[in-house]
Amino acid sequence: MCEVLLEAKGIVKEFPGVKALNNVSFALRKGEVHCLLGENGAGKSTMMKIFAGIYPATEGEVFLRGKKVEITSPRAAQDMGIGIIHQELNLCKHLTVAQNIFLGREKMNGAVVNEAQMNREAAAVLDSFHEGIDPRDRVSDLSISKQQIVEIAKSLSQNAEVIIMDEPTSSLSGREIDELFKIIRKLKADGKGIIYISHKLDELKEICDRVTVYRDGEYIDSVEFKNTTIDKLVTMMVGRSIKEKFPYVEPNETRHKLLEIKNLTVEGLIADVSFDIYGGEALGIFGLVGAGRTELAKTIFGAIKKTSGEVLMKGRALNITSERMAIKEGIVYAPEDRKREGLAVKMTVADNLVLPTLADICSCLGVVSRKKRSERSQQKVDELKIKTPSIDQIVNNLSGGNQQKVVIGKWLMHEPKVIIFDEPTRGIDVNAKVEFYKLFNTLKHQGVGVVLISSELPEILGLTDRLMVMASGKCQVMLNTRDKETTQEKIMHYATL
Repeated sequence: MCEVLLEAKGIVKEFPGVKALNNVSFALRKGEVHCLLGENGAGKSTMMKIFAGIYPATEGEVFLRGKKVEITSPRAAQDMGIGIIHQELNLCKHLTVAQNIFLGREKMNGAVVNEAQMNREAAAVLDSFHEGIDPRDRVSDLSISKQQIVEIAKSLSQNAEVIIMDEPTSSLSGREIDELFKIIRKLKADGKGIIYISHKLDELKEICDRVTVYRDGEYIDSVEFKNTTIDKLVTMMVGRSIKEKFPYVEPNETRHKLLEIKNLTVEGLIADVSFDIYGGEALGIFGLVGAGRTELAKTIFGAIKKTSGEVLMKGRALNITSERMAIKEGIVYAPEDRKREGLAVKMTVADNLVLPTLADICSCLGVVSRKKRSERSQQKVDELKIKTPSIDQIVNNLSGGNQQKVVIGKWLMHEPKVIIFDEPTRGIDVNAKVEFYKLFNTLKHQGVGVVLISSELPEILGLTDRLMVMASGKCQVMLNTRDKETTQEKIMHYATL
């Protein structure tokens, strides 16, 4: 039996109105990758934050190398050899890469910070990713995927015995994920214990030794990965089997051209992109990091000013110069970075849901009808199965998947003509994905123009009717995803041109 590095027994964690964990356990062995699975709201991240000293447990015990410990703060966890990579980026964007990696433990030369030494040591960690990240770069100038690499490098630089990775690949490209897995295997060979949280179940076969499943804040079981299957794990997670992974439906029979994009250009970001969006049809957009997918979506939505080109709604030219104008025309955008761009995280679920349609529930004097606010938001909470104690819960207290549902819900309140989903299933569990796919198909059936930007090729191929492949800000090709000849290999060929 391998040595147990970190163990939790009888952990209970209560928040106002919510019991996030109820008598759960967990044990991490030396030299293993132990995957923690569960739906959004199952308690995975809460358990990890207890290990990382961010939350105190309400009840229960934690043992490190067999000795009972009190992890009172993140610094205490770090001093004990426990490092964490958060799902949501946790960087000071105005500082350099090296300054972030050594934040709180700066290299000193007397009373002066030794920037040169920090840059050298940061470069040694970053070189393993082969991404050309300069330790002197300002973090705000990096893409989301490269900021994620800085988070990983920050944890690796601490030489922790226990490394917690909460959705570490959510913003990484396929090549970056391969590099991360190489590092994980090396850490495992060095005797480190790694707790790995991911909703990408296909990743598990690459690195996972053992799996623990939580459901609704309770411990379900721990199993050796080699002795189980993905289907069995899914059943453990959701309490039932999920038979159809991508429930594709045919385009609406009344499909019609809604939006025409002609020669759309934003200097330095996208170049001469043209395509059409049809009501009742699903259009996919795929590309590698830096392809310009998000920039294209934000330009259509008015968040980025176009240099040239046209956007036409049913043949009528639109001059969209702001998000407000796009919303008025029935074009909405659910962003990839939901916390920063999609939500007012310090406001309630109800307030977020009704934000785009406030005018509809206000009197002529501008006073919000609390009755209409409650009725409309509760209807969306029920419809989308948003897990929240009440509509007056602060959004920041919800799990990532339920936050995403709030983003989607607020736009559905607006009854859009065109909705652009940018990585909508990022950080969402398997059951929530199926719920999203059903909603996706409902919108399509209703005649809405649905656009799906995704890095998951099986998802793109499983749900869409047509696919635009982008590279370097350009449209490389438009493919029919229902054609058997449209394979993942063919898509990647165009994406790497």
